[in-house]
Amino acid sequence: MRRTLAAVLFVSAVFTSAAVAQGPFGQPSGFAVENTVLRRIWAIGMDSSQLLRLGQVLMDSLGPRLTASPGMEAAQNWLVATYTSWGIPARKEQYGTWRGWQRGKTHIDLVAPRARTLEATMLAWSPGTPRGRPVRAPVVPLPDVADSAAFVAWLPQAKGKLVLVSFPQPTCRPDDSGEKWGTQTTVDSLKARRTAAQQAWQQRVQRTGYTGPALTRRLEAAGAAGAISSGWSQGWGVQKIFGTQTERTPVVDVACEDYGLLWRLAQNNQGPVVELTAESQALGERPVYNVIAEIKGSELPNEYVMLSAHFDSWDGGSGATDNGTGSITMLEAVRILKLVYPAPRRTILVELWSGEEQGLNGSRAFVKDHPEIVTGLQALFNQDNGTGRIETMSASGFPDASASLARYLARVPADITRNIRFSFPGGPSGGGTDHASFVSCGAPGFGLGSGDWDYGRYTWHTNRDTYDKISFDDVKNNATLAAMLVYLASEDTVRISREKRNVFATTSSGQPGAWPECRDAQRVTPPLAPPPPPRP
Repeated sequence: MRRTLAAVLFVSAVFTSAAVAQGPFGQPSGFAVENTVLRRIWAIGMDSSQLLRLGQVLMDSLGPRLTASPGMEAAQNWLVATYTSWGIPARKEQYGTWRGWQRGKTHIDLVAPRARTLEATMLAWSPGTPRGRPVRAPVVPLPDVADSAAFVAWLPQAKGKLVLVSFPQPTCRPDDSGEKWGTQTTVDSLKARRTAAQQAWQQRVQRTGYTGPALTRRLEAAGAAGAISSGWSQGWGVQKIFGTQTERTPVVDVACEDYGLLWRLAQNNQGPVVELTAESQALGERPVYNVIAEIKGSELPNEYVMLSAHFDSWDGGSGATDNGTGSITMLEAVRILKLVYPAPRRTILVELWSGEEQGLNGSRAFVKDHPEIVTGLQALFNQDNGTGRIETMSASGFPDASASLARYLARVPADITRNIRFSFPGGPSGGGTDHASFVSCGAPGFGLGSGDWDYGRYTWHTNRDTYDKISFDDVKNNATLAAMLVYLASEDTVRISREKRNVFATTSSGQPGAWPECRDAQRVTPPLAPPPPPRP
């Protein structure tokens, strides 16, 4: 059930019988220190922000941070050095190993029937072209076969070819552009044709007997020179860039417009030939780490308040809004706290996780490896969804925690909180972002949800997730909020309740809902399974 912040504050007041002051730095009961610290957090966060500098180094100079890559290693070393320069003890803590890989350059040209340089990005963990040299090969579409036996019979024709393996979009114009400029008849016609074409494509793929990674693995086994995919993100010039499981055959994502060109040429037997250079280096299984910074508590050193964000990213862009912004939010917050609150009541930890994109591996491992911290956790605040101002919070399924969170928010300036919508008591997150690792194990972790800023379409896991997409005024707001929440949670004389809600909506399968399972991490790269045999 979603409520406005004002409604939640009213409910909280009923629960706690606390008289909440109405001013921007009101002083409700239950705190050990006066509000001078809040005023200093506000002043430094608003007037002396280091976010522009931190963001430029992280996104531009260091760049994307694929798990187990040299880029991630360099960025984590920079993290530790940055904390050290601020006088904050920090360390890298290994939680497992993962498949190491280093990206080189990707370049692809259409060389027949005409010349055109194409926009393309090699998928993460893809092998390169042999010895990094150009490969010139014909382009062929995934065949439209009757069944898996017919596909197997076709496979020898894939040898030495570049195979198109994604749905060719009828148009790369976003729907809202068509809706703005086209007639309703035109819009309806386009959507109907796209839907019909997508269904036909899904059936084409299913008839091969292979889907997903198994399809590219099967093409690899048949000797294909490469696979060309296209993960259009429904926006102008934007592609989703993920990974592949091939070991010898390069897989590249080609931009929607250029992919459509290749498809039409191939479908119409116009002889498309492409020259591809893809450079990469497989580095074997490598150690992977979380980075942990700590300001020791002066009164309750074995109780903890945590700032949290995932530091790893996909590497089609710079990992800016997923999750460079969350990372620099937490960096800036602890920098401010070190200046204005150097002897916190409880221990403050900053956790910048690795392996989130592979299944919350860094945070899940930490929860399993540090039961003493999970037991002593007062609150964790996590941010992981883009560059907008914090607009949503939830009690994560802890009904009585709402009272504590509302008391904290009541002391934060209205300029920060006026747009926050609070979900009371909310529900436990079972995945998706790192506070779920704590919540699933019964510890009070809370997500700080940002405004959209076209996150899903334009920056989440895309080739356009770069520095220029950051709204630094909003990230400044978020870092200030995070620092205030940590300070208030650290000073609180009341432990946040861990009582769980026990009423859940039924699942999509009709089963009763339940609290998510407390899970350990994947601590090594799963082995690549051989492609399954085709279905009869």
